[in-house]
Amino acid sequence: MTVTTREGSSSLPQPDTAPAALAQALVNHSLARVDLPDEPLATIQPNKSWSAFNGRELWAHRELLYFLTLRDLKTRYKQTLIGVVWVVLQPLLMTLIFTVFLGLLVRVPSAGLPYPVFVYSGLLSWMFISGGIIGCGASITGNANLLTKVYFPRVLLPAAYLGTKLVDFFISSVILGILILIYRVVFHYQVVVTWKLAALPFIVGLMTLFTLSIGVLVASLNVKYRDVGVALPVLIQLWMFTSPIVYPPNLVPERWRNLYSLNPIVGLIQGFRGALLGTEIPRLALAVSVIMTIILMACAAFIFRQTEKGFADIV
Repeated sequence: MTVTTREGSSSLPQPDTAPAALAQALVNHSLARVDLPDEPLATIQPNKSWSAFNGRELWAHRELLYFLTLRDLKTRYKQTLIGVVWVVLQPLLMTLIFTVFLGLLVRVPSAGLPYPVFVYSGLLSWMFISGGIIGCGASITGNANLLTKVYFPRVLLPAAYLGTKLVDFFISSVILGILILIYRVVFHYQVVVTWKLAALPFIVGLMTLFTLSIGVLVASLNVKYRDVGVALPVLIQLWMFTSPIVYPPNLVPERWRNLYSLNPIVGLIQGFRGALLGTEIPRLALAVSVIMTIILMACAAFIFRQTEKGFADIV
């Protein structure tokens, strides 16, 4: 069957092609190459000053430092049976072991102090320093999810972890006070409180700056060179036995003592003991600790400034 039309009759209406043409134009526009500028419109980067620590910027993020510290504390003791008891359990158990094997069996001298008090005071400050260095060193790589999402001063991450170690330090210090009280009541040992106690805040502050400096330095290097994080616990363990933590520094031969005092931990540990327990504070060793802390702060600031820009790309 065929269909014919008469001349002059109107043809069938053609579909409106305007919507199809508009849709095709939109597709062509979306597929068109977009010319981007050669340089980024805005770049977030650390200060160009020599120091990596901008006081004004850090002060503006002070609340973030508080919440990061609180987060680390909650994460550490979440779903633990005895909670903060772990803070004091480690130095107490180590004090017990060293007291039995070194204090009772080997008879290591303790500079006129009860050996448990001597060892616990050394372990208290040493665990703050060593734990702070190791934790700060892993703080950047352990927070990769934050680094890649939002900008904030990166130095707040190791500072926040060190804040948690300060909390642990003060909790463990209460146990040291209880230990001294026990020796006073049971064994009638008197701790002489002298003017040296006034130096305690300075020495604790010096320990904090020293730990933060090494922690920031290690954190900067650990982002690119992960071998640093692997080797660090071994080096820390070796450093412990070359420091006067379980033995007094007078066991070192006298001709080697000046060289031994170049270890900055010597001035920090002995200064803490001297300020708290009234023993001698070695001025030379403490001066070395101050100088080393200043040098480490400068090196950490410089290296941190050089490496901070690439943290988000590497982690």
